[in-house]
Amino acid sequence: MDLGIEGKVALVMGASRGLGRGIAVALAREGARVAIVSRSTEKLEDAAAEIGEAATPFVADAADVDRLAALPAEVEGALGPVEILVANTGGPPMGGAFDHGRDEWEHAYRSLVLAPKVLAEAVVPGMRERGWGRIVNVGSTSTREPIPYLNLSNTHRMAAVGYLKTLSRELAGDGITVNTVATGKFATERLASNMGSLEQAEEAAKTDVPAGRLGQPEEYGDLVAFLCSKRAAYVTGTVIPIDGGMLHAAF
Repeated sequence: MDLGIEGKVALVMGASRGLGRGIAVALAREGARVAIVSRSTEKLEDAAAEIGEAATPFVADAADVDRLAALPAEVEGALGPVEILVANTGGPPMGGAFDHGRDEWEHAYRSLVLAPKVLAEAVVPGMRERGWGRIVNVGSTSTREPIPYLNLSNTHRMAAVGYLKTLSRELAGDGITVNTVATGKFATERLASNMGSLEQAEEAAKTDVPAGRLGQPEEYGDLVAFLCSKRAAYVTGTVIPIDGGMLHAAF
């Protein structure tokens, strides 16, 4: 299937590892030119080596909103205007409702709510001029069913979805789609850290996930690549789960 994104410029946050790296690989495979972004120069270099000449690294921290405001212009100077934005802007630490201080709450708000907003503000004017654009937010199934001891994620990811739903309705007539992909349990370093090890996460998935296994970042990347395609032009304002059947909710 030709997704129609060959030559498109994509900006992918958190692309040095995990889901962001899986997304960058999938977009590059479809012919996009990918600006891969992370705060770690070393990990970016590793990711760029894997992805190949389609990837160009940029260093930025998702919580530094001033840096993010300038980033799309920097990408445009190197590759051309951003036509695909993937907001993969962080996973806050685990904890219950009273387990974090104000600084941690504000950090989570900057990375999960303000960061997508600031990035969208920077790229949408150009997308509107060209009459085409794709914005995909990396979310969590916690927006459907809050996950115990992930209070910061539960709270701020819901706020991000509220903003992006509003944005999607405002941009739908301009040829710009805005969607969130809600992740379940994937084989990433973050899940391994939360679960003690990747081996423990894989063992738990045998009983916790109806599919009987963890998802792979490449599988997540394939779904995001489709949402970024010309073929997905009528899909907007959605939260699409990819979780091996874990969600109990029907909607």
